[in-house]
Amino acid sequence: MHILHVVGARPNFMKAAPVLRALSTCDSVRQTLVHTGQHYDAAMSDVFFQQLEMPQPDCNLGVGSGSHAQQTAAVMVALEPVLLDRSPDLVLVYGDVNSTVAAALVCSKLGIRLGHVEAGLRSRDRCMPEEINRLLTDQLSDLLFTHSPDADENLLREGIDAAKIHRVGNVMIDTLVRLLPEAEKHFPADLTSPYALVTLHRPSNVDDLPWLSELLQMLIELSADLNVIFPVHPRTRRQLDALCSQASTSSSRLRLLDPLPYLEFLALQRHAAFVITDSGGIQEETTFLNIPCLTVRENTERPITVTHGTNQLVGRDFDKLRTATQQILGSRSRIASSKGSSTNRVPLWDGHAAERIAQVIVRGSAK
Repeated sequence: MHILHVVGARPNFMKAAPVLRALSTCDSVRQTLVHTGQHYDAAMSDVFFQQLEMPQPDCNLGVGSGSHAQQTAAVMVALEPVLLDRSPDLVLVYGDVNSTVAAALVCSKLGIRLGHVEAGLRSRDRCMPEEINRLLTDQLSDLLFTHSPDADENLLREGIDAAKIHRVGNVMIDTLVRLLPEAEKHFPADLTSPYALVTLHRPSNVDDLPWLSELLQMLIELSADLNVIFPVHPRTRRQLDALCSQASTSSSRLRLLDPLPYLEFLALQRHAAFVITDSGGIQEETTFLNIPCLTVRENTERPITVTHGTNQLVGRDFDKLRTATQQILGSRSRIASSKGSSTNRVPLWDGHAAERIAQVIVRGSAK
């Protein structure tokens, strides 16, 4: 059986790595890895592949940046001849980036079976491009691998055949569990606790310059109480440069860093007092690590991180954000007791999701 994996952005790498590893133990499986080049920073992509111990891609489409339509179309045009040439029995796509929906559309046109890892997530917000990508990819998929009961319910509500849905758990947690001991070696020796960790990249936050300016000012205020570590996404960096705001942080304990490789970021995440983010994957990782997470969004496609985890939606509300940070900082014993701990708060978030995916695929091929 020939399985072709399509990845396009760093979150995909973290999801694909354990699946590639699990399927490599199956004698009947041959694998091909295609990197669309949607995340086109070669240095960062290379270090992620190295740290995740992934094989180098068999093919890099090199699509680069562009509008959503341009990027999706470029992946489709470049991927179609690869699929025609390689003739896979199954294509696996991951998450909700443009490369994911582009591959799904091409597979549908060519009649190639498609599996979606991380299916069924819904924010109910169609202003998010990722939500459209999720909806379309799930409708076109033959195998839908979910990580929580709410994802199953979403798919059934949308008319997906229950026989296609397989709840396997969270492959992001597979990667975290395997690499957490190694990540500890990358914790910066000069960093003192407590500290907050910040990530922001979504257009709703970073493209609204007045909002971003106020948010940055709040982070500077927060740095009066503790260190604030902010690895800055390239998109966010461009907006900060437009605001000429970086100079104003020089006298604070707000540290603006370049984007970090996976292990370095995971080390910071594990020992943070709390995380402020708009990232979906970080909501999941902080839930597993038992680190408070304050999500600067009005909604989440991962509600289980709120109901079963440590995530709190604060939206675009500075009062909520300030209150939440003050409550966390007021619980010094909570910070000390949780530091470095982790817990399996969600069923099947146990480090073995990829093995279950491999079992479903191999079992299906034997029929």
